[in-house]
Amino acid sequence: MTRLTGISGRRAVKAFERAGFKAGKALNGHVSLTKSPGQIVVLPLERELAPTLLRAQMQRAGLGEKEFLAFLPRMVLGNLLVIG
Repeated sequence: MTRLTGISGRRAVKAFERAGFKAGKALNGHVSLTKSPGQIVVLPLERELAPTLLRAQMQRAGLGEKEFLAFLPRMVLGNLLVIG
């Protein structure tokens, strides 16, 4: 099982924003993020993104898996910290 499962579109957008990308308006359930004129990443705002989609967008952004996971916000459920 990969560590990229169970990541929502909103959490992925926050991770890319922490990596220096600027989010645009959400349009038709998708958000476009830009860092430089040639670096554009588009993510759907779904409950869970496919790991292959995340890997493809991370590659476009020039981020490795460990780097992306470091930028990913942690989830807290009550007193329990859920990492991943």
